[in-house]
Amino acid sequence: MTKKLVIVESPAKAKTIEKFLGRDFEVRASMGHIMDLPKKGLGVNTRKDFAPQYEIIEKKDKLIDDLKAASKRADEVFLAPDPDREGEFIAWSLKETLGLQHPHRAVFNEITRSAVQDAIKKPRVINEDLFNAQQARRVLDRLVGYKISPLLWRRIQSGTSAGRVQSVALRLICDREAEIRAFVPEEYWSIIATLSKKRQQERFEAQLITRLKDITAFNSQEGANGSEEPVPQAALNGKSAIAEKGRIKISSKEEADAILADLRGATYTVLKVEEKEQRRQPNPPYTTSTMQQEASVRLYFKPKRTMSLAQHLYEGIEMGERGHQGLITYMRTDSTRISDEAQAKVKSYIASEYGQPYVGQGRTGKAKATTQDAHEAIRPTDVTLTPKTVKPYLTAEQFKLYDLIWRRFVASFMTPAVFDTVRVDITAAQYVFRANGSHLKFPGFYAVWPREEDEKMLPALTAQEVLDLHDLKPEQHFTQPPPRYTEA
Repeated sequence: MTKKLVIVESPAKAKTIEKFLGRDFEVRASMGHIMDLPKKGLGVNTRKDFAPQYEIIEKKDKLIDDLKAASKRADEVFLAPDPDREGEFIAWSLKETLGLQHPHRAVFNEITRSAVQDAIKKPRVINEDLFNAQQARRVLDRLVGYKISPLLWRRIQSGTSAGRVQSVALRLICDREAEIRAFVPEEYWSIIATLSKKRQQERFEAQLITRLKDITAFNSQEGANGSEEPVPQAALNGKSAIAEKGRIKISSKEEADAILADLRGATYTVLKVEEKEQRRQPNPPYTTSTMQQEASVRLYFKPKRTMSLAQHLYEGIEMGERGHQGLITYMRTDSTRISDEAQAKVKSYIASEYGQPYVGQGRTGKAKATTQDAHEAIRPTDVTLTPKTVKPYLTAEQFKLYDLIWRRFVASFMTPAVFDTVRVDITAAQYVFRANGSHLKFPGFYAVWPREEDEKMLPALTAQEVLDLHDLKPEQHFTQPPPRYTEA
C-alpha cells in the first residue's frame, strides 16, 4: 500500500522527482491545470464579489478519477506544483477536486535531491494570498478580454481581440510609431583625423569634438554627465545632433568645408594625456525578463522558445549514469537573489578553477518594491555541471541556453574587469580632437563571460608632442528616429 502521494504538473518533473524519493512515495502528474474558467461565457459573477466560476477542463475526468483513487490509497498527499501563483492555483484545484482535507504543499526552487527531500520534510499549507493573486489576475484577464473584444469586432473586424497585457503593449507600440512618424531627421557632420607619432607607422584616429575656447565647458559638461569619453554623434538616435554643451555643431557640408579650410596646414599637437584605471562590473544573475532579452539578442530565440527550453532544463534532462537531473532553478522569477549555499559553492568553484583573485562579492542587484523574492535568480543547480560536462546530453538549443545561464551566474560572482584607459586631446588651429584608447589589465569576469568589444590601443603620447597627419575625413550623418520595439 502506497503511504505517500506526490502530485506535480508534468510527467518529466514526476520522473525526475521519483528517483529522489523512496519506495514509500508515488509521484503522479496532473498534466497542468485541471480546472479553469469556462471557454464560453464570462465565467465571473460580477454581481457577487467577482467570484470566478470554475469548471473541470475538458478530457481531464479520467485523470482526476485516477488521482482520486491514488489519493485514497495514500496516508499523506503532497501537492508539489511550481512555486508561483499558477502553481498555487493548481495545488488549490487539486485539493478541491480530489476532496483532500489536509494536503501538504511542498515547494522547491530547484529539482535536486536535497531540495526535493527538504521540501517533503518541511511542507507548508496552501498560500491563500498567492492563490488569490492568481485568481485576481485570471479574472482581470477574462473581464478585459470578454468586455473589450466584442467592441473591436463591431468597430474594426471580427476575430480581433483585446487583453489585460496586449492592450497596454499595443498602446506602447502605437505611441512609439507616432514618435517615429513625427521625427524629422537632422543633418550633422563629423570630422575624423588619422594621425601618428612623427615618422612612425602606427596610426590612430581622433574625432573633432570642440573649439579650443570651449574645451573647459565641454569637459565640465562631460563630467556632469558621468561620461568617461564623448558620445559619438552618430550614436544619437531620436535626439538633436548636439547633446553636450561645448560640442562643436556641424550642420552642413558648407560648415564642414569651412572647418577643413581652417585646418589646412595646421599643426597637430598633443594638448593633454589623461590616464585612468577603469573597472567594469559583471551583471547580476538572470531574471525571467533579462534571460529572455539576452537569449533574443545573443541566440536569436523568441521569448516563447526560451521559456520552453528553460522549462526542460528545470524539469530535468536524462544524463546517463547521473540519471534524470534538473539543471537550472525555477525560470519564472523577477528576483536576482542567490541562496547563501549557492553563493558559497560558486565562490569555491571560481577559486578552484580561476584562482582567488577572481572571486568577487557577487552582483545580485537591488530588490524592487514589486519584486516577489520567494524565488532565487535563474542559476545552475550545480555549478560544477559546466556547459562542457552537460553538452553530450542536451540538444543544440538547450546547450546554448544553459551555457548562457551558467556563464552569467558564474560571472556575477567574479571580480570586476580592470582596464587602463587613456584619453588624448589634440589641438589643431582653433580646434580640439580627441582619441580614446583602452587596454584590458585584469580580465576578472571576462575570464568566463564573452567580451565583444576590441581593444583600442594608442601609442605612448606626451603633452606638447607634435603629430603627423595622414588623413582628414568629413562624414555626413543624420539623426535617427527611435527604433521600433523588438521582442527583446
